[in-house]
Amino acid sequence: MQKILNSLFNKTMSLQAPFKVFSGSNTRYLAEKICASLGCELGNMIVQHFADGEFGVSFEESIRGNHVFLVQSTFPNADNLMELLLMIDAAKRASAKSIIAVIPYFGWARQDRKDQPRVAIGAKLIADLLSVAGIDRLITMDLHADQIQGFFNVPVDHLYASTVFVPYIDSLKLENLVIASPDVGGSKRANSYAKYFGVPMVLCHKSRAKANVIENMVVIGDVKGKNVVLVDDMVDTAGTITKAADLMIAQGAKSVRAITSHAVMSDPATERVSGSQLEEIIFTDSIPYTKNCPKAHVISIAGMFAETIKRVMDNESISSQFII
Repeated sequence: MQKILNSLFNKTMSLQAPFKVFSGSNTRYLAEKICASLGCELGNMIVQHFADGEFGVSFEESIRGNHVFLVQSTFPNADNLMELLLMIDAAKRASAKSIIAVIPYFGWARQDRKDQPRVAIGAKLIADLLSVAGIDRLITMDLHADQIQGFFNVPVDHLYASTVFVPYIDSLKLENLVIASPDVGGSKRANSYAKYFGVPMVLCHKSRAKANVIENMVVIGDVKGKNVVLVDDMVDTAGTITKAADLMIAQGAKSVRAITSHAVMSDPATERVSGSQLEEIIFTDSIPYTKNCPKAHVISIAGMFAETIKRVMDNESISSQFII
């Protein structure tokens, strides 16, 4: 009898803590796909704008006692981050059981350390803002630096775009495949792909005159007659990735493609990619990309994030879904 009562109690408790998914204004396109994969409705939330640029958010349905997943990438401009912070605060004040920030693209991640005197560590500041606002967990993908996970005092589920990129590379059936990193900092990521496919890896060594301006680049390794796949976590102005592709073609590469998790694609990135020797550039929809580029190919990560949300709710392993 006690076992039956305990079972009924547990079922009642699980029913008392359902989950709901809400989205910020500029990541709604992805949140809708996530909800379609989950088989649930996207939550109703309103963002009210004032004449001076200030805005506020309000949940238009009860979230009391719910696990609330807030989907919002923090790409430029800073309004996206501010909107997410307000969503977190509103959920906390509306008595949500837990608040999980789903940030496919975590902005300010390039500022992960003090690499020169008198600079801010932007990634730590953002982590502190999210923590103080009230998140209980973070779900993100392909952080620029893995150590950013340590900036948080709440669980961080760090996903990898390799889950969608590896099947795509497999589908190309490229002979004489070589994996490349456009800079030394991305060598660990590229090495993971090279090990998985059992192929060589080459590196590009670059020196910068200043941010987003490359002074010099050399290719370390043999690319002659090879089909090269460049691996990176983000493309901003596309200066590095296109220069690397052009240099590799000049050194005899048969073809050069690029896979990158986050399409920041600041101007003049689209023009650079279109005019480069890149065969194609493949990225995820962690950031909306609306410009017309014949070489761009977008793969959705909605299914991967939906599966992660399911596993979080069922207390199942997250890492078991990763390929590399």
